[in-house]
Amino acid sequence: MLPHSGGDRIRTQRGSTAPAGHTDTAHALLAGHLPYQAPEQPRQRPNIARLVFLDPHTRELYADSRGKARDTVADLRMTAARYPDDPELTELIGELTLNSIEFASLWAAHPVHKCITPTRVFHHPLVGSMTLNNELMELSQDAGQRMAVFTADTDSASVTALRLLAELSIASREQAQVATADADGSSR
Repeated sequence: MLPHSGGDRIRTQRGSTAPAGHTDTAHALLAGHLPYQAPEQPRQRPNIARLVFLDPHTRELYADSRGKARDTVADLRMTAARYPDDPELTELIGELTLNSIEFASLWAAHPVHKCITPTRVFHHPLVGSMTLNNELMELSQDAGQRMAVFTADTDSASVTALRLLAELSIASREQAQVATADADGSSR
């Protein structure tokens, strides 16, 4: 039997709790599903590359944080070659070079490769370890924008962990909405 392609995983999990994120050339989160909700204001949006190199909590999420760092730099280098005049990307590379010795070292090594379908192990503080397949798809109508979808193999402990994470994310958003409504009501 042939292994399922990533597209098959996405199709079979449609309507599921699979987290997804929509990013631009500078790896800023434009939109998301579940834990990847993107704020309305561009300056408030999380940036995946920035988080990988400058946020210790994000680094703890990746079992192979060094591999994620290498892949991120290789992808940024490839993106920079495709979009050399992108000001946000240029600004991000400069910021990371100045603020992360690891980034500067990896950037100087000139790695270049696509990072389309890696499988990564994540250590989430609430739901534990998850092995997730990351499908990274170029959006043909939006230059430089991509969609990343994370799926777990069917009937795995990671599927259960993703469902729990989705439930926690939904509950957290609902609590925030109630708190906002309460605050709005009390300020009248």
